[in-house]
Amino acid sequence: MAAAPAFLRGGFRPFFLGGATWALVALSLWLIALAGGLTLPTGFDPLPWHRHEMLFGFVGAVVAGFLLTAIPNWTGRLPIAGAPLLALFALWLAGRAAVLFSASVGMGLAAVIDVGFYLVVAALAGREVLAAKNRNLPVVGLVILFGGANAVDHAAALGLVADEGLGWRCGLSLVVVMISLIGGRIIPSFTRNWLTKQGVRDGLPGQPVLFDLITIGFTAVSLAIWIAAPDSIPAGVGLGLAGMLQIVRLARWKGLRTFRDPLVVILHIGYAWIPVGLVLLAGSIFDPAILRSAAIHALTAGAMGTMILAVMTRATLGHTGRELRAGPATVILYALVCVGAVLRVAAPLDLVDYTLGMEVSALAWGGAFVVFLAAYGPILLAPRLDEKN
Repeated sequence: MAAAPAFLRGGFRPFFLGGATWALVALSLWLIALAGGLTLPTGFDPLPWHRHEMLFGFVGAVVAGFLLTAIPNWTGRLPIAGAPLLALFALWLAGRAAVLFSASVGMGLAAVIDVGFYLVVAALAGREVLAAKNRNLPVVGLVILFGGANAVDHAAALGLVADEGLGWRCGLSLVVVMISLIGGRIIPSFTRNWLTKQGVRDGLPGQPVLFDLITIGFTAVSLAIWIAAPDSIPAGVGLGLAGMLQIVRLARWKGLRTFRDPLVVILHIGYAWIPVGLVLLAGSIFDPAILRSAAIHALTAGAMGTMILAVMTRATLGHTGRELRAGPATVILYALVCVGAVLRVAAPLDLVDYTLGMEVSALAWGGAFVVFLAAYGPILLAPRLDEKN
């Protein structure tokens, strides 16, 4: 690992950098295509391509980077680095190119490359977890399911699945469950550590308990019902109740006491989009005035976008030997992603002017990733601070 270039000394480095870059590229291409300035060379229709690449391209890259970085901490084994990491990153890049140019290279080949990436990630992660007899095998299972959802989305694009939204609903739901599972570990832990450093001894968030397991399980079951019957009353009732449980869960983590540390409070803000999205999704089933796109973007632009930036900034600082402190650029990118998410959800609900809200939302949300790349790109490319001397 020491002989590898700095960029290949941890899964977070190429995949955080690549994921953030692709978020900008995919968003920009979609907006240009939407305005009629470009015909995308993909076999997907424009909107399904946008959904696919933001979910299975951008979010998937960050999930891979997080997993490859977390596994050595979970297992005590050496991280995947050097040539194997480069090959894995190249496979992800090949998937992005193949899907974008699938009208030329063929939809079948694009699917094989794209889905194959997740199977390889799951195989590598599963090998490490099993070798260490670690308890995180369910996380590997979620990655396999995510790859399966990716395959279903490709099948839908080929017309092999009657329900064209089945794949992306599965993928979105799996990421929500991942955030519920992993967020439920790191958010109360980081919050408790920070409050302890401030001298707080009472009312600290505790370890996950039965209530947390019930909340995650109920959320997963409700989303499964929604996947199967997205407009059904049982789905609406389940999602609404799951949202209420998630609100109670979040409140137990004492996020209101952490506003002096942006690195901690942004985790609570990101997670708060989960109950907001679930409640809005339930509302869209019962009230036509609540557009489903608002709920979907609460879970994607809101929960996923904010949590991804929160995790990428914190992990990048921590794993490169830097102080866990949010500088001005970090605070700015947090503010931008929050503004972008709020406006993206508010616009279809007619809470702001639709056109202006959508335009400012795209600029703010995309701007957050521009700031991330400018501030954290050089860090991801450089050695750890303690390796420079």
